[in-house]
Amino acid sequence: MMADLDDDPGTTARPLRTLADYERAALPAMSEQARSYIEGGAGDEITLRDNADAWQRLSLRPRMLTGVGDCDLSTRLLGVTRPHPVVIAPTAFQRLVHPDGEVAVARAAKATDTIMCVSTLASTGPAAIAEAIPDQARWFQLYAFVDRGVTRELIQSAAAHGYEALVVTVDRPVLGLREREWRSNMRDVSRHGPSGAAAAAGLATEGMPPADYSALIDANLRWSDIERFVAESPLPLLVKGIMTAEDAQLAIEHGARGVIVSNHGGRQLDTVLSGADALAPIVDAVAGRVDVLVDGGVRRGTDVVKALALGAGGVLVGRPLTWGLTVGGTEGAQRVIEILLAELHNALALSGCPRVTDLNRSFVTHAPWAGSNQ
Repeated sequence: MMADLDDDPGTTARPLRTLADYERAALPAMSEQARSYIEGGAGDEITLRDNADAWQRLSLRPRMLTGVGDCDLSTRLLGVTRPHPVVIAPTAFQRLVHPDGEVAVARAAKATDTIMCVSTLASTGPAAIAEAIPDQARWFQLYAFVDRGVTRELIQSAAAHGYEALVVTVDRPVLGLREREWRSNMRDVSRHGPSGAAAAAGLATEGMPPADYSALIDANLRWSDIERFVAESPLPLLVKGIMTAEDAQLAIEHGARGVIVSNHGGRQLDTVLSGADALAPIVDAVAGRVDVLVDGGVRRGTDVVKALALGAGGVLVGRPLTWGLTVGGTEGAQRVIEILLAELHNALALSGCPRVTDLNRSFVTHAPWAGSNQ
């Protein structure tokens, strides 16, 4: 489904035409606790800011007279042809900002043919989402818990409820230093989640703030565990949180079908590279053997074009969906995806590339205004 960039969603008196518009509209509508959880990063939030800034340190190199009257956004991920390369990133506690939470986002995913990756710490369980929106591509994001029996149950449940892939997050052995959350009384918002996979597995208790879930996650996770998950799961497995070529190689050696270049939205270790800066060396190391996706700071269709030109097969988008959900529930989340896809279509045509699968590094260069930082 492709929306026109000039469409007025009618959610406010002022038309919301960009993802930044949705952010400006959403933040005042959130509680202080919700803002600190959703918008905050680790430490001095250097990586949080740089995630978005890094895409702007790249310039596009458009080609002319290439016949772009019918641009094709379709791509292949995990061996399946997808209508477009945008994936909804796993985001916990979505009922912090809207009573329908993940179900509303799942409806938006259905309306836009977008893969939705459901968080282990979702405030709506994966089974309930599958039942509400049965015919939609879904991936399940897994935290490996200290109780491996529970972890196996989560893997089996995802397969039983029609999830297409398992996305194992590996960059959260302990919680990052999230100072915005420290300054907020997060216990006040814990009633909003999770009632999802973690709760179904008996791991969550009412009144537990988000930070306390970290004690349930296994800090001793190793590559041998990834290999075990691959052996025990009928689903293809992607490793999320890869930031180096070395770890991408290890992921492949231990059976992963894909890697997601991610720094957890700048919420874990501050001053690590952005997804945009870490991507190319990982793509080179993978050399086409498995899928590579990237997240972090994607806010424009031009960002998606740059990510694909650097070699990613898809991009994950998280916070903007929360902004749309805050402003307008399903309609707002759907509109956010539609804006991003319309911008992607426009940027692809103006770059002179008829198909997203034809993008390559000849379409990008370091921006002259980036200076000596490159």
